[in-house]
Amino acid sequence: MEISIHHKILLFCFLFFLSATLLLVTEACHAVDKEALLEFKQKITSDPSGLLNSWTSSSDCCASWKGVACDSSGRVVNVSRPGLASDDDFIVDTYMTGTLSPYLGNLSFLQLLDLSNLKDLRGPIPPQYGKLLHLTYLFLDSNKLTGSIPITFKYLFRLNKLYLSNNNISGIIPSSVFGSLRSLSELGLSGNQLSGSIPLSIGKLVLLTKLDLHDNNFSWSIPASIGKLKNLTYLDLSENQITGSIPQSIGGLSELVLLYLNQNQISGRIPSSIAGLSSLVFCRISENKLTGHLPPSIGKLPKIQRLILENNQLTGKLPATIGHLTTLTDVFFSNNHFTGKIPSSFGNLLNLQTLDLSRNLLTGQLPPQLVKLQSLQSLDLSFNPLGLVSIPKWFSKLKLFRLLLSKTGIKGNLPSWLSSSSISTLDLSSNSLTGKLPPWIGNMTNLSFLNFSNNGFHSSIPVEFKNLSLLMDLDLHSNMFSGPLDTIFLKQVQDPLGHFDSINLSNNMFTGPIDDNLGDRSALASINILVLSHNQLGGLVPKSLGKLNELQVLELVDNGLSGKIPAELSDAKELTTILLSRNKLSGSIPGKVLNLTKLREFDVSGNRLSGRIPPHKAIIPASAFLDNPGLCGAPLPPCKHS
Repeated sequence: MEISIHHKILLFCFLFFLSATLLLVTEACHAVDKEALLEFKQKITSDPSGLLNSWTSSSDCCASWKGVACDSSGRVVNVSRPGLASDDDFIVDTYMTGTLSPYLGNLSFLQLLDLSNLKDLRGPIPPQYGKLLHLTYLFLDSNKLTGSIPITFKYLFRLNKLYLSNNNISGIIPSSVFGSLRSLSELGLSGNQLSGSIPLSIGKLVLLTKLDLHDNNFSWSIPASIGKLKNLTYLDLSENQITGSIPQSIGGLSELVLLYLNQNQISGRIPSSIAGLSSLVFCRISENKLTGHLPPSIGKLPKIQRLILENNQLTGKLPATIGHLTTLTDVFFSNNHFTGKIPSSFGNLLNLQTLDLSRNLLTGQLPPQLVKLQSLQSLDLSFNPLGLVSIPKWFSKLKLFRLLLSKTGIKGNLPSWLSSSSISTLDLSSNSLTGKLPPWIGNMTNLSFLNFSNNGFHSSIPVEFKNLSLLMDLDLHSNMFSGPLDTIFLKQVQDPLGHFDSINLSNNMFTGPIDDNLGDRSALASINILVLSHNQLGGLVPKSLGKLNELQVLELVDNGLSGKIPAELSDAKELTTILLSRNKLSGSIPGKVLNLTKLREFDVSGNRLSGRIPPHKAIIPASAFLDNPGLCGAPLPPCKHS
């Protein structure tokens, strides 16, 4: 949680104009304050945008120095030189290199110190800053500060907002600091290396509205005293190593709008007291070790919009009371152990846009009441033993963009209503679909992702497939598709969209040869992954593959390919994986191919290659070269000299 730039600018303007009003009867800058600021400038070794250019010993720091404001007695009350700010309708984004001068601790009337987003302030926060007894706002976030939080901060009893986020601050939070900052309303310490437990004394910060400790190394459990923070609206403890259970006291946070506890090691049940979070809008408790049933009281969150509980170990049936949460827009419950049927009450969630129940143990008929979810855009029920047999006809009345039903027991032919749908992502993999790929597949012109892998399709690719001009990811592996590949490679595009990112056609019965001009095809211009293994392609490895500048993975295993490995493959500089094993390739291995800078996996075993294996830097096992009677040299036995 970072305070918004807009919020900071308003805060700065308010204090600046307040100070400007006081300057009507001002005195010159106090010598102690001027010295402190010049000492700060001296510690700055790089200031490319000249944020401190106006800070000169010959000028008045109250009248002439940018980012400095004084009260009527000439005492500095505001120092604001952030690296990200608004200036004449433009956003200024710059940096400073240097360290924080302890002399700033002599600015005894300072109310605001903003050195945020300077990116390259280094070293520790000087303990002398604990002397700034009038300090109300302290922003040092988004730098490279190190060391620990000074224990002297316990004296900053007027501090209202404290942001130290996105630095390299380590150590524990001193309990006495949390116990003393009774005026604090916002605390941002995220993106550091803080460790230890969250102090029990946090319960004393009763005015706190925002608490962001995410992305640290905090351990132990969430203190029950957190339930005393009755004004809290924002709580983010995600991306730590917090253990234990969610305290029952959390139900006392009736003003809480956002609760993020994801990516920890929290265990136990979700407490029934969660019903007390009557203002909650965003709830993310995913990526933990939560167990037990969802409490029915979860249905008493009248404002909830996003409920994310995925990647836990939750069990039991989905509570029908979830159907009361009519404000819900997104539900992510995937990768748990939920059982039983999907409650028919889910049909009441008329604002729902995303429903992800994938990777659970759900069974039974899908409730037809789900047809009422006319705002639903994404539905993922994959990897549940639903035994669907067929996709219900009422699905045709939904307005889905994403439909994922992998391994849900679907059988038979594709339902024809798909031809008139607006689906962009369709995953029906790992089912028992059979028959031909129908020509009407070409009517699904919104498709960008299509996965029919691990089914029983047995036909060639219809010519109408070329109409899928937005398709970018195609996976048809492990079927019985046959015929040539040209229909796929020659498909239309809609620049800049519709260029393939990935193609997997392995384990089918496609025939070749592979088009010599494959690397010139527009649809493949930006492809990353091309997998054609275990087909009946024959012919040569096209030289034009070297023109695929973004190709990272090339797999052509067991395709009956002959001829040489083209040296032109070395022009595809992004290649990390080249698998050409179990073919009939002959000749030598091109040295430039084997020495591609990013190459990590290479296998040409089971071919007819000969000659010395070129010296190479990549760590490639001997097994990758075996069963080529004419190959020799490391990592195989040395070549015999004639």
